Amino acid sequence: MVLPYYWSDQIGPTLPTVRRPEAMVEQRSSSMVLLQTFTPSANPLGSQWLSALLAVLPVLAMLITLGALRWKAHLAGLFSWGVALIVAITAFHMPIGMAISSSAQGFLYGLFPISWILLGAIWMYQVTVISGRFDDLRRTFFLISDDPRVLGILIAFCFGGLLEALAGFGAPVAIAAAMLIAIGFGKLRGAVTALVANTVPVAFGAVGLPVLMAAKTGGLDVSMVAPVSARICAVLCLVVPFLMLAIMDGRKGVRECWPFGLFVGIVFGVTKIIVGGTPVYNLTEIFAAVVTVALSLLFLKAWKPKGGREAAERIGIPMDPAVETEPVEAQEVDTSDLTGNRIFMALVPYILVIVVFGIAAIPAVKEGLKTADTKMAWPGLSGLMTTGGKAAAHQSYTWQWLSQPGFLLAVVAILVGLIYKVSLSDVFKELWVNTKKMKFSMLTIGLVVALAYVMGDSGQTLALGMFIAGAGALYPFLAPILGWIGTYVTGSDTSANILFSGLQSSVGQQVGAGSHLGVEGMRHLLVGAGASGGVVGKMISPQSLTIAATAIGLAGGESVILRKVFKFSIILLVLMCIIVGLMSTPVLGWMVP
Repeated sequence: MVLPYYWSDQIGPTLPTVRRPEAMVEQRSSSMVLLQTFTPSANPLGSQWLSALLAVLPVLAMLITLGALRWKAHLAGLFSWGVALIVAITAFHMPIGMAISSSAQGFLYGLFPISWILLGAIWMYQVTVISGRFDDLRRTFFLISDDPRVLGILIAFCFGGLLEALAGFGAPVAIAAAMLIAIGFGKLRGAVTALVANTVPVAFGAVGLPVLMAAKTGGLDVSMVAPVSARICAVLCLVVPFLMLAIMDGRKGVRECWPFGLFVGIVFGVTKIIVGGTPVYNLTEIFAAVVTVALSLLFLKAWKPKGGREAAERIGIPMDPAVETEPVEAQEVDTSDLTGNRIFMALVPYILVIVVFGIAAIPAVKEGLKTADTKMAWPGLSGLMTTGGKAAAHQSYTWQWLSQPGFLLAVVAILVGLIYKVSLSDVFKELWVNTKKMKFSMLTIGLVVALAYVMGDSGQTLALGMFIAGAGALYPFLAPILGWIGTYVTGSDTSANILFSGLQSSVGQQVGAGSHLGVEGMRHLLVGAGASGGVVGKMISPQSLTIAATAIGLAGGESVILRKVFKFSIILLVLMCIIVGLMSTPVLGWMVP
């Protein structure tokens, strides 16, 4: 009989002295074969800084090829995945077969459900366009205000926040960017505005899933983690609208519309703080978006912005003429023929989104949709373990046929077509047309998720986290960086929280004993800070960049968008690090419940 080997935390294979019989794989011929298991190590080289240095190479590869060298996103994704694969096999000693199998599962997940969700959102939007009703929606916003900067905040920040709360996974960026272009924004300006706006709602997006998974993975009660994330993000609410005004119209935008930006930021932030500390924390963004829009309508009756007509001309000016070859011309908008019925019909798709996703969130319905899920053992990963020695989640794969947002968006798209009396042949023609348009976008997303999977399963992501966690008492100032890195790599705040919340909680136990907050308070702060840090990494995630580029019709323009949004991500990250660091001290310690 041949003893099986496994890869330990040390370099190279290790022969165990004792092996349980049930660990063997029995063939029909009753012969015993080699079973390969792999337990990732956060420090395979014996030096944490060196392990982290190698682990960061795939991240740097993506940033350099996409941002500096201006490669096409799918080529940058392919190269960066190759770097992650080589590092996983050579430095982190992941078996070749497992590394390839993990990548394959990640690529599939990037296609289904992530790309399918994006396709569903764009499909629904395109059905409204071919029906002619989207123009009514565009003109309806001008009934609220004729200032495009005000509309930009309402659409991207408030309406986008509502979409994030209900769907997430890129749908808010895709829909908001397309809507901004429809009201006269230049393509890049619309994309960058939508990406920066899609920050503060992310921690409580997808009906609170990211913060729930952060608490669960960290072994904490979500009722203690959710308020922390809500309060950190609430501070950012005071900043994001001003960044949006600067993107939309520079200093004039800030100078002429700052009262509205401040009002929206305060209302949105205060609502987040209040709802985030209640049992219905998962509805935080829904309440924040709806309350903010309702009160904004009242605010705009008492205050009117100046310079809206001139701003309408400036927002269409290309940010980068090299890629925006067709400048958007400001157009006069006639709202005289808009009736109550036409306005209602224009809002039908988004009312349906709220209704359909609201129904799907009902526990009984949610469980019913999950019954259609199909779980299968993933080939080649049966021996993949976690660092704790337990079976890794990627040993299996679940086909989420009905329980993911893509299916719900498809239902909405078909219902919209029926209500708008668009023939089913035209509805499904739009699906096919947009699938062909998105082929390279879907390839990019698949490759990026493949990169994320192999980095996570091999221990590279954890190596980065452990290196940062070595900061000791200064760690709270750095805690959001883990969420930022995790969301950048995976494209998902939820995934980032699953990767790092356990580590955040463990570091909290180590540094909390002598701190102002104590052990439990520090654990709540760090886990909540990690979930919050992910929201500012979302805008630079290759997935988000691809979604934005696809939505505005600039496929392959990801590198240009990255250069435009990167500085805003850094600004918000630094601010968040300062806030969280001070929350670990008596200065802002009162913000931790």
